[in-house]
Amino acid sequence: MSLSQSDIFDVFYQNTDEERARQMAAYMKNICPFLGISKPTRTALSKEFLKQCKKATSVDWAFVEKCWTLEREFQYLALDYLKAVAHLLTADDVPKLKELALSKSWWDTIDNLDRIIGGIALKYPAVNDVLLAWSCDDNFWLRRIAIDHQLLRKEKTNTDLLEKILVNNLGQKEFFINKAIGWSLRDYSKTNPDWVRAFIAKYKDRMAKLSLREASKYL
Repeated sequence: MSLSQSDIFDVFYQNTDEERARQMAAYMKNICPFLGISKPTRTALSKEFLKQCKKATSVDWAFVEKCWTLEREFQYLALDYLKAVAHLLTADDVPKLKELALSKSWWDTIDNLDRIIGGIALKYPAVNDVLLAWSCDDNFWLRRIAIDHQLLRKEKTNTDLLEKILVNNLGQKEFFINKAIGWSLRDYSKTNPDWVRAFIAKYKDRMAKLSLREASKYL
């Protein structure tokens, strides 16, 4: 069944669960109102719509921006949409993605944006300079994106960039930064454990216990 943009908004609202919405909002520190739609249900409801979106020839930023003004599930929908049209994203879209990252920021949206932006950086290496700058930003969510944007890259990981970004964030007390450092190292340790061991040996005295614990999980 073909679904238009107006249809998908209607479908989501028709599946509102007020009690679940209150619980979900509380779990996410009330960063944004929720509809109360579980991830499996949301995935099922949006499957056909997103399938159609993959055929797009341009990114509909008006749709993304509208979603970002509504309940959290619509922001998740916008992120799924951006993944569906990832082949159309370019370096010119990074400023728009930054605006999303700075609006209603919490780990649930940030940990999707990091991979989306990372995909762009892989195709457009000039974006690496932007991410290096983000790694020193006052906003720790931008720093988290910089730290984790190479997750799952395996052999394509830019280790020089990774080291610079991580070093820029050592000695932090922020949980979300120290966790991200550990995750990035843990993920890359599956591909190049020797590199991660060497990084830990070099910077151990400056790393938080949380980062060390996460980074060493598979070593």
